[in-house]
Amino acid sequence: MESGAGKHWTEEEVKALLSVWSEKNIRKQLHGTLRNKGIFIYIAKRLQELGVCRDWKQCRAKYKNLKYEYRTIKYAHNSGDVTKTMKFFHDLDAILRYEPVTQLAAEENGRCSATETQLNTSPTTDSMQ
Repeated sequence: MESGAGKHWTEEEVKALLSVWSEKNIRKQLHGTLRNKGIFIYIAKRLQELGVCRDWKQCRAKYKNLKYEYRTIKYAHNSGDVTKTMKFFHDLDAILRYEPVTQLAAEENGRCSATETQLNTSPTTDSMQ
């Protein structure tokens, strides 16, 4: 399957990307990594082995688009709008549901909830006095 730079991803190409993305070591490397060019070069090579000819930039762009679309629909579902859907939602849900919540989403009133939890579990100076 040859695909040029301007070509849309076929269903088979997306399925191949999802199969590589679903591997535990790939998910672990992608999560929280900002400089991930090397990971996408590896993903592009793995896709070539599966007959999908895409470069690392195309793989990263498709990854980001799928992730954005998934999160948009997930938010809509959580808000009660179940009319929105996408073709690979269940596959993406299986891949992305185990990602920890980002720090930005966990923050309230400018304070990190993890810090608040640590403060609440430590003994207070009032109880020691």
